[in-house]
Amino acid sequence: MLAKTEITSLIGANVAHTIRTLFPGVLVATTVAVTAKFLSEHYATPAMLMALLLGIALSFLGEEGKTVPGIGFAAKSLLRLGVALLGVRVSMTLMMGLGWDLIALVVGGVLATIAFGLLIARFFGHKWRFAFLTAGSVAICGASAAMAISAILPKDDRSEERLIFTVLGVTVLSTIAMIAYPILVRMLGMSDVAGGVFLGGTIHDVAQVVGAGFSISEQTGDTATLVKLFRVAMLAPVVLVASLIIRGVTDMDEAGKRPPILPSFVVGFLVLAAASSFGLIPPFISDLLSQVSRWLLLIAIAAVGMKTNLKQILSVGGAAIALIVVETLFIAGVILAGITFLT
Repeated sequence: MLAKTEITSLIGANVAHTIRTLFPGVLVATTVAVTAKFLSEHYATPAMLMALLLGIALSFLGEEGKTVPGIGFAAKSLLRLGVALLGVRVSMTLMMGLGWDLIALVVGGVLATIAFGLLIARFFGHKWRFAFLTAGSVAICGASAAMAISAILPKDDRSEERLIFTVLGVTVLSTIAMIAYPILVRMLGMSDVAGGVFLGGTIHDVAQVVGAGFSISEQTGDTATLVKLFRVAMLAPVVLVASLIIRGVTDMDEAGKRPPILPSFVVGFLVLAAASSFGLIPPFISDLLSQVSRWLLLIAIAAVGMKTNLKQILSVGGAAIALIVVETLFIAGVILAGITFLT
């Protein structure tokens, strides 16, 4: 039998080898993420979009060479860790301040959009997997939701293609909404609170919600951010229920595996959300983990881009674009109708 010191030495050697193997790819993905953040801050462009496009431009790094293992690690493991850490941004105690009527409107909008996407996808020539991926992303929190939902879907040879298209689509549409929706809010003469509910209940990504809300007023920005974070909080229950349904109605994927009942990153999300809701996480720790989450997701989306074949993405077609646009317009219509009814 190996001595204790030999076992320790062997483990250490394996860890060091793993780090050396993953380091080049993770470093490249991190460099792309930093570059995307720099461009975002200087040219008013969403960092997620820049990271994705830069990653796609460097897709050859994800195909061969020393960077491949690290890029794969960043696209999967760092992605899941980033989604898990999103939980620190969720405080159910704070969100209960929205009131039951607005909570019902937001929950209804999310569920209705997912159901609508599943219902109409076949008219656009797509099956339930793509429908759930796009509708869930539109309904909940854009790129983060796309990556979380993708993790529970049965895998096939087009899984990454569907994911990257969805991330690209919701990010572009979210950017358009960030510019167009505040103009619509002013045209309709909405109050600061009503405008915040509309922006937070319809725009896909958190950063764009914040940008759109505070471009109107501080109260609109605060309301929009709170509503948006409530949509983010729905990520875990939606993924949990969906994974249970998917396991019950689908066969194994191409790798001979079933989707997990509850992915570990969703468990992490729930634990951190609960801790945040009960005030167990000090504010400075919460802020730190929130920043780490943003960076991990940015690095992950850069890595996903580097694993992407642009020709395959472009082959998705106009019907897919139309589907995600229609889903975006649907949730906007539902939230707008709800605000009109409540006021």
